[in-house]
Amino acid sequence: MTTPAHPARTTPTSRDVARAAGVSQATVSLVLGDKWQGRVSERTAGLVRATAADLGYRPNQAARSLRLGRTRTALLVVPALTNEFFARVYAGAAATAAEHGFGVVLYPSPDGIGPARDPFASARTALDGVIASSMATGALGALRSAGLPLVMLDSDPDDTDDTDGTGGTRDTGSTGGAEGAAAHVNLAIADGMHQIAAHLLDLGHRRFVHLASAVDSWTFDVRARALAETLGATPDASLRTVRAALDVHSAREATTRTLTETTTRPTALICDDDILAAGACKALHRLGLRVPDDVSVTGFDDLALATALEPELTTVRLPAEQVGNRGMAALIAVLEGRTPDSTDLPVELVVRGTTAPPPPAP
Repeated sequence: MTTPAHPARTTPTSRDVARAAGVSQATVSLVLGDKWQGRVSERTAGLVRATAADLGYRPNQAARSLRLGRTRTALLVVPALTNEFFARVYAGAAATAAEHGFGVVLYPSPDGIGPARDPFASARTALDGVIASSMATGALGALRSAGLPLVMLDSDPDDTDDTDGTGGTRDTGSTGGAEGAAAHVNLAIADGMHQIAAHLLDLGHRRFVHLASAVDSWTFDVRARALAETLGATPDASLRTVRAALDVHSAREATTRTLTETTTRPTALICDDDILAAGACKALHRLGLRVPDDVSVTGFDDLALATALEPELTTVRLPAEQVGNRGMAALIAVLEGRTPDSTDLPVELVVRGTTAPPPPAP
């Protein structure tokens, strides 16, 4: 007795999806290629997607890439992998990329915010575009010279650098334009610092130290200008700026120096990010000062570190995943000839235990 052979299981094709959904194969291609808006109804698009899922259909991305002349790969350049913010940006970019059949290669620039090297023999043949977070366009000359569309995250929207990184002039092509980037995705950074300053002023603080990042970048320049602008509008407010490298040890040393050298102690330390705030809190504890009873402390970013401190840190929450989402969506829009969303992403002040009214004057 022989066992009947089971029929061979075949891989469903786009033609199978079209037949099952009762639509044309072209309609299936439009829907599954995210090109259906304005050409196919939402109901039909939903039907095609549901049918493809039921059949277990997976598009042949390799064949599709050959037809489109694209690699369906984006490069995300960040200054470092040690900062949680950039990890969250990558998570957001990768999630949006996956929804559109793209992949994201994460590349930490060897020189931080300095000139980024091309990690490929030829970026043009390996990539569809570049996304760069918290860097200047001038630092991306090696990648921009490939003529790839560039999307800048958390960077100067007025940066019109046209150089190729070697002193020559870059050929911007049709995707970069004279502005050096095809799109910018920014956070409302200035508003975040305005919120911090207003919160501390409302509590009654008037003597401030700004523990500023020693990194020379647009995002930290914006924070400094916004803080000076807000406090400058209050006649009896004083502000001193102290710079420190972006690590806990440097922030602790800078804070200790500042508080031991001054005769009039500040009542609030405003830090450019949560890592600097952690160092400031350590310095205050070692000096025998209480947070927030003697000195209030604020951060910026709302990293996991903010709730690991005791008391928990008052800080500004930045939607890092949304930055990555929006950056990848902007690159896809540029590749498809659409105009990306250019509105700033809102930020939010999160008030926790490190801020309180200042101590009574002696």
